[in-house]
Amino acid sequence: MKTSDFDYELPQELIAQTPLGDRASSRMMIIHKDRGTFEDSSFRHITELFHEDDVLVRNNTRVIPARLFGTKEETGAHVELLLLRQMEDDVWECLAGNAKVIKPGTVISFHDGRLRAQCTGVGEKGLRKMKMLYEGIFNEILDELGNVPLPPYIREKLDDPERYQTVYAKVRGSAAAPTAGLHFTDEVFEQLRAKGVIITDVTLHVGLGTFRPMNTENIEDHDMHEEVYFMPAETADILNLAKKENRRIIAVGTTSVRTLESVWNRFGEFRECTGETKLFIYPGYEWHTIDCMLTNFHLPKSTLIMMIASFAGYDLTFEAYRHAVQERYRFFSFGDCMFITNE
Repeated sequence: MKTSDFDYELPQELIAQTPLGDRASSRMMIIHKDRGTFEDSSFRHITELFHEDDVLVRNNTRVIPARLFGTKEETGAHVELLLLRQMEDDVWECLAGNAKVIKPGTVISFHDGRLRAQCTGVGEKGLRKMKMLYEGIFNEILDELGNVPLPPYIREKLDDPERYQTVYAKVRGSAAAPTAGLHFTDEVFEQLRAKGVIITDVTLHVGLGTFRPMNTENIEDHDMHEEVYFMPAETADILNLAKKENRRIIAVGTTSVRTLESVWNRFGEFRECTGETKLFIYPGYEWHTIDCMLTNFHLPKSTLIMMIASFAGYDLTFEAYRHAVQERYRFFSFGDCMFITNE
């Protein structure tokens, strides 16, 4: 298949620029993939879609203020760094703006030298390895000096940075939010638990693998960037038992899906583990782990819409997307959602 096969027309005014006042007030399209149908609904009705003893899997990663603006010490050239993942101690893989000025040994200064970063390695397409130089506690310095890395299609100022975090965000490390989880509130989780739903967490730190645009026409030629994931023993036990008892596993978002499928592909079961995944899911992929998925509406020609087309079916996915545009759903990170079910 071609990348162009996953394109669709989206009016710019449908790209949600700000979050809704109430997280749970989003619209929700329900896709019945086995029947090949869909219907309009509201996220407030999501508990009605769950059964007792279903397992809901969330990605509990927390977005760090990963965007830093600084200057090259030798020349004063302006440089932007996006911290993607911590590789070792104080060495980070970064995506650099104005990358051509950053060569091995280059030192970037942030906020009058309170934080400095020295280039220790040069990668392709703006990637750099940067060693952070500072005194004190790095996370505290980053919280003070860094900026929330909102996607480029969001041009409005975000008044409350916590609205780009899920209410269950816990483990620091992401350069972008797992946005399907932004709809949930503590009240919704209380309602699900009262219904007998088992809620468990995995961690995948969202990085370049999730949000980098496709740059090949043949989708098989696309090389996914590595993202770090972790599955705790408790979650593995819950999921293995659900599989054994033929109970449904429902994933919140594409990053939870990538974690579950990556672990299963690695071991043929769920296990406590840490790893890095380059898993790229597109039509033709053999699914192993999930029965249902909650997800937002994704960018045209993105790896994420390819995953959805693989799970829900290509034709049904794009029929649903055309309906969403016609009915003026809100798209992308702060937008509405869809629940894909096998019932």
